[in-house]
Amino acid sequence: MEKRRFIDFLIAQDVLKFGEFTLNSGRISPYFFNLGAVSDGAGFAELGRAYAQTIVDAGLEFDVLFGPAYKGIPIAVATATALAAQDVHVSVAYNRKEAKDHGEGGQLVGAEVTGRVLLVDDVLTSGKAIRQSVDLIAQTDAEIVGTVIALDRAELVAGEVTAVEALANDLQAPIVSIASVADIIERLADAADLTLQQRMLDYQQQYCRMS
Repeated sequence: MEKRRFIDFLIAQDVLKFGEFTLNSGRISPYFFNLGAVSDGAGFAELGRAYAQTIVDAGLEFDVLFGPAYKGIPIAVATATALAAQDVHVSVAYNRKEAKDHGEGGQLVGAEVTGRVLLVDDVLTSGKAIRQSVDLIAQTDAEIVGTVIALDRAELVAGEVTAVEALANDLQAPIVSIASVADIIERLADAADLTLQQRMLDYQQQYCRMS
């Protein structure tokens, strides 16, 4: 899927909003990204197609698609469904935030977490949610072969390292994003929204890895 079409989809779904937002880090951002705003079948179908196409284009090979709780869960389901439409059949697993002490028990749900595992999530800010899943997967015999996210904010979180770079280094596996903050800025230029584009550029220059 074209990045421009994906960004337009994010805006139409109110996933990507522009204004003035205070982030957990305390930074004042001119944009806010919340993939939890996708809330209907058509939206999830489009989202799944975007993730699936990115996975296919990147040539990622895996056995299990893993969605970290909570936002990663519907992403994994939508992506697996879209992949099946392309005759690519993979298993889906996810985790609970809290271990279940009755029934089947444990924190892992769905397919057995074994073989090659590909993580899918919305955006990496600190990487905390994905790292919790990584710790759980480390207790199995599975191998994490990569991560796919919707948006790379490219924000520096530790000196000169972004959250994506830090996680990729720890996992020793690629992290692929459907779009990045640079793509959003380019889309704003196409829309001739120069004031907002400048605010985004200022934020990028102050806090982000410049590509």
